[in-house]
Amino acid sequence: MTDVEQPPYEYCGEELELFQHAIHWKETLRRQIEPYLGDHVLEVGAGIGGTTRVFHNQSRRRWTCLEPDPVLADQLRGSELDVEVELGTLESLTDQKKFDTILYIDVLEHIEQDAEELRLAARHLNPGGYLVVMSPAHPWLYSPFDKALGHFRRYTKQSLRAVAPASIDEHQMIYLDSVGMLASAANRIFLSQSHPTKKQILFWDRVLVRTSKWVDPLLFRQVGKSILAVWKCNQTGS
Repeated sequence: MTDVEQPPYEYCGEELELFQHAIHWKETLRRQIEPYLGDHVLEVGAGIGGTTRVFHNQSRRRWTCLEPDPVLADQLRGSELDVEVELGTLESLTDQKKFDTILYIDVLEHIEQDAEELRLAARHLNPGGYLVVMSPAHPWLYSPFDKALGHFRRYTKQSLRAVAPASIDEHQMIYLDSVGMLASAANRIFLSQSHPTKKQILFWDRVLVRTSKWVDPLLFRQVGKSILAVWKCNQTGS
């Protein structure tokens, strides 16, 4: 019996080009995550490099983009970005490859076996390194938009803690974009859109995100449509 060759991974979401316009949102994330970016960063599921351009801009850090979609990986290789590109997933990396920071920016919700994924990620962290996850929050906000993008789930603090391996210590867990959560709730309850328009993305980014910048601290970052979690590897070896 012969082995059947698996077709290459192809990302099914259509939002990557659209969300490149979310400049204020990406800057908000960069400010939150910047303190945890070490000398060598692994960005899992880098896509077309929309997040990479903001986070790695003018940086001297060594930056590796891990992307399972060969078409998107080729786009990264052909871009102006000064990064290393690896085609594949964490399972395709050797155990010897270690990083100071591993990023999952709007990626973990696309991975069915999320607990196993984070366990593998922890094995690739240097001692003192950080694992950073940013994902959609609150299962009750799950909408046709989530389904169209291939999201398996949205997270709460409890559900995210449940899939984190014991080998890393929680450093921070907060919610972001409290005002944007109102728009997500409206879409979930009234509109049920599977794809936002460019005009809606720009309104969210230029108005709601900028308003959340001031509102989130007043709510002690306990309310928001996205969740940001940071874990630290305190082990001296794997």
